[in-house]
Amino acid sequence: MNFSKTFENQLDTLSPDEQKVLKAALKAVEHSYAPYSSYKVGAALLLQNGDLVQGSNQENVAYPSGLCAERTALFSYGAAGKPSPISYLAIVGIDKNNQQADTCSPCGACRQVMMEYENLQEKPYKVIFCFEGNIEIADSSASLLPFAFHF
Repeated sequence: MNFSKTFENQLDTLSPDEQKVLKAALKAVEHSYAPYSSYKVGAALLLQNGDLVQGSNQENVAYPSGLCAERTALFSYGAAGKPSPISYLAIVGIDKNNQQADTCSPCGACRQVMMEYENLQEKPYKVIFCFEGNIEIADSSASLLPFAFHF
């Protein structure tokens, strides 16, 4: 995959944990199934105990039966009953030219699911995403969805 120099240079500025989860998200893109949109997304969770959970977008001809990478990773985490809290969620998008996508921001449904898991663990986790050759880090899912549904 081709990435901008800006992106590559920024990897060196990240902490070891941030690099680890971002590289896992990049690896998760390889398992994306996106024959309809040609927009591949990989996501990875880094848990406090050091474990990684990966997810990738999975499309289906019976739209909207597919699932975004973020929810794939979070639902895998939930289904596995992982006891360790989430520290980071990293998201990477690859466009139809096999290059870093200009935008890679979670959809509304993913943001709500991200909030749900943050609320369940009663502790925020950082969200790392890449777009326009840059790496952005949000301090919590809450900062991405200011008017979330709450339980």
